[in-house]
Amino acid sequence: MNKILVIDDDESIRKTLTSYLRKMNYKVFSAENGIEGIETARKEIPDLVITDIKMPHADGFEVLKKIKEIDSHIHVIMITAFDDMSSTVKAMQKGAYDYIEKPLEIDKLKITINRALENKKMSEQLDSFISVETEEYRSENTLIGKASVMKDVYKKIGQTTTSRVTVLIEGESGTGKELVARAIHYSGITKEKPFIPVNCTALTESLLESELFGHVKGAFTGSIRDKKGKFELAGEGTIFLDEISEISPNLQVQLLRVLQQKEFERVGGETLIPMKARIIAATNKDLNQLVRDGNFREDLYFRLKVVSINLPPLRERLDDVPLLVSHFLAKINKELHKNVSKVPEDVMEMLKNHYWVGNVRELENTLMQAVVLSSDDILNKENILLRRPEPGEIKEDVQFISLAENEKKHIKNILDAVKWDKNKAHKILGISLPTLYSKIENYQLSPFDKESS
Repeated sequence: MNKILVIDDDESIRKTLTSYLRKMNYKVFSAENGIEGIETARKEIPDLVITDIKMPHADGFEVLKKIKEIDSHIHVIMITAFDDMSSTVKAMQKGAYDYIEKPLEIDKLKITINRALENKKMSEQLDSFISVETEEYRSENTLIGKASVMKDVYKKIGQTTTSRVTVLIEGESGTGKELVARAIHYSGITKEKPFIPVNCTALTESLLESELFGHVKGAFTGSIRDKKGKFELAGEGTIFLDEISEISPNLQVQLLRVLQQKEFERVGGETLIPMKARIIAATNKDLNQLVRDGNFREDLYFRLKVVSINLPPLRERLDDVPLLVSHFLAKINKELHKNVSKVPEDVMEMLKNHYWVGNVRELENTLMQAVVLSSDDILNKENILLRRPEPGEIKEDVQFISLAENEKKHIKNILDAVKWDKNKAHKILGISLPTLYSKIENYQLSPFDKESS
């Protein structure tokens, strides 16, 4: 029988979880604070620990650290009401199996528990987790968003910071691929080493080859001295290859050789130089499709895609627009010495319903322009100049309506259909009752509002 330890200073949550898990035939222990939880873990050696983060005496991160010292094979699921990127990255970086925010979705928690226990069984003989004592990288200043798709990105960042594994970041232009690369670099074991970005579209093939690998004096016309390439300059840090899909077939072969053999030569040189840097590549194209079309080497594709991170377009996380607006306004105000901080509701709705072909970058540029044109502290609609997307830029499967508005209308329709019986509605919607109440409040829904479709 698998043993599970529940640690939470909230008695109601602790008792509810304990009762639920015992009904699932687990042997369950509980503790009301971190210190007691650590002692229970040391005594009972559970298979799985479910712990809150914000607790007196010892918080969830201290609990996680101590439990990993007791037995690195114990899986830990962290729960908290304070969901943000830095906490997610920190939790995953320090070896948490998963991170779930309150209010808890029981079905989601059940799936996570099953996966955690299966994973533990499979990795019983392996040292799966590596603890890294590191100062937290303030990536909340660069990557913004609480949508579930962004939380998956944060988890991947946390999981890749403790090694030099090769990472492929895929996403449309303007989604923040370089920000993710920098977050990976500065959050982990490479943070004290160089971060070297290379735009693969900015140079011709011959210049890019020299830029990456360096050259020796006399290698070609104009090479009057030896020059180190980006791989050499990166040392044990990170080299970020942006728009990797644009490199020529010849450079694809050379890059594959570097990844396989972990060494390279300068152009015109004969000395092998060890390659110690981690490679992070990014593309705004479908690399898998390029492979199928014969325009990108399949073996290189799989070498680059050891870990894959897919960044969602802004239109798939429109609920994050208010967070992004707040973040960018603070940043832009500081840069321009302005104080545009008030956003009327109709302006925010306009921003949330725009298609954003250029994604987060387009949003930031739009706000920058609006702040420059502002004469007071209000983000006025007349100062927001939105670019109309060309017909070819709009994805066929995307309707010109925000996800938030879609969800609002769907929830309202269900509530009206069941005559506002919330117990029936939350089951039909597949969400918890507390989540339903939260969405009713956030969307300001009312049974007296007749505009339901």
